[in-house]
Amino acid sequence: MEREQSCSAAVEDEFRPNPHLDAQTLILKSIFFLDGVGEVIVTCNSDGLFWELVDFPETVGSECLGIKLVPDVAAEVKFSDAYAVEFDDFGVIHKSKLAAVASCMICNEYEKQMYRFTVHSFQRSKSQPAHWDLTMFTFGHEDQQTCQMWVNQINASLDLEVERPKNLLVFVNPKSGKGIGSRTWEAVAPIFLRAEINTKVIVTERAGHAFDVMASIANEDLKMYDGIVAVGGDGFFNEILNGFLLSRHLAHYPPAPSDIVDVVQAEGNYSNEAITEDVDRSEDQSPLLLSAKYGGSGLSTSENSTEYGFGSAFDRWFRFGIIPAGSTDAIVMCSTGYRDPITSTLQIVLGKRVHLDIAQVVRWKETPTSKFEPLVRYAASFAGYGFYGDVITESEKFRWMGPRRYDYAGTRVFLRHSSYEAEIAYVDIKSEDTSTNGKRVLCCHNCSICSTKAYLQHSNTGSDSRQDETRWLKSKGRFLSIGAAVISCRNEKAPDGLVADAHLSDGFLHLILIRDCHHALYLWHLTQLAKKGGNPMDFKFVEHHKTTTFTFTSFGDQSVWNLDGELFEAHQLSAQVFRGLVSLFASGPDA
Repeated sequence: MEREQSCSAAVEDEFRPNPHLDAQTLILKSIFFLDGVGEVIVTCNSDGLFWELVDFPETVGSECLGIKLVPDVAAEVKFSDAYAVEFDDFGVIHKSKLAAVASCMICNEYEKQMYRFTVHSFQRSKSQPAHWDLTMFTFGHEDQQTCQMWVNQINASLDLEVERPKNLLVFVNPKSGKGIGSRTWEAVAPIFLRAEINTKVIVTERAGHAFDVMASIANEDLKMYDGIVAVGGDGFFNEILNGFLLSRHLAHYPPAPSDIVDVVQAEGNYSNEAITEDVDRSEDQSPLLLSAKYGGSGLSTSENSTEYGFGSAFDRWFRFGIIPAGSTDAIVMCSTGYRDPITSTLQIVLGKRVHLDIAQVVRWKETPTSKFEPLVRYAASFAGYGFYGDVITESEKFRWMGPRRYDYAGTRVFLRHSSYEAEIAYVDIKSEDTSTNGKRVLCCHNCSICSTKAYLQHSNTGSDSRQDETRWLKSKGRFLSIGAAVISCRNEKAPDGLVADAHLSDGFLHLILIRDCHHALYLWHLTQLAKKGGNPMDFKFVEHHKTTTFTFTSFGDQSVWNLDGELFEAHQLSAQVFRGLVSLFASGPDA
């Protein structure tokens, strides 16, 4: 005991902090007891805490009962990975079992009473690096003042992490997935409390509740928050996103089908017809303000959008977070790499950021006899027609089944094998415009494609090229499904997603057209989607087009569109992608 006291005093005297130094240059060094490890020399600098054992036990490296005595413990915690530090007052510190071993591991560990503080952080799972687990390091010392000094210094260093949120508006959908929304929030709420993040929580009481709140809240009130968190699934996030953007996003509509092509009914035309349109791209286009003009298409606007410059403020600091509690949680899978509430919560409190493309979908006519009246909606992951819409429609009849209803409804729709006549026109993208030179590049953490001026270079079509002509192609025929993927849409049913190499923020849509085919061939295509490393696009009846804008017109019997899990009926619609329109509290998937 005497040796421990004198050793600690010697180290602390040598490295006693200078009060005139700030948190970026201050270096501390002391001897502590690390819970479960033993006596360590701890250094604190601008990057984090680093430690090493004072006395490496003689038993380390030896064997007992055939088990090698090697401690498996971290030796550092960086401030960028730590989200809180707490002074724990006086209590028990458990010393290392290895240090207590005399001859055999059967010996019990021993304890020590001292003052303590705990640093809260995370560690990556060894089997799944995208899975983040909570971890904490508890340090003990016999002097209370020493512990408090270290707590103050660590807090000062954590305050320098300016990207981290301080105030969040949280929406909880209690009916998400299997009705686990409220339980999910209760499980992660202590993390926000420990990180000293203020949260205003709204538990929704009905469908559309979150939309109404977001659409009606004044921008001055919204400025009180650093972001919005959705505890629920993709559909719930879609509701919040639409409530936010519909009243704030200024953008010209994409071209209507009648602006691009003369609509003519045709049976199974497999050739693509080219149409050329002149577009003026001389204007410098801002992501959240006015976009390039398409004659007569109109402007999506509202009174609320002019209260406060959305393009000049919200895009710089405002972020959305999603804590997964839904049935598929594709957006979380694509933006964090793992479907786990703890992982998503940690990325929110640590202030991680990725940009996310958003598709604007404009319905021109609901039915062939409807008036020409534009209605705007937004999608963050996927817009699908035919099979995708029919599954959602069918699943609504079986909500009592919970998430299993999608499998049941999918089987019923597959056996029905319905196809729909339609015409799709889309902007032709040259291969050099995709920035991948024809190579398949997967989206990942610090993605080079997404990080290339992601929030500065998007226009209303997502392309930053300055070409004077836009070349359109047209596909007509009967389709089992029509899909437009904004992101890869990874989920547990499709581990690679609908389009494996789709990116979070590259400014492109992936248009997937599945033409009418034999039942067995379509089943083969679906099994490739469900297979890791599958090739769902390698079929003659499958068309895959990378584009920025497309139009759609149905003929005859209609299906319904599925926008991020929400139903949307349309006879004629257009869609365009906005590059990096919003930001998420996420780090991006691991490669």
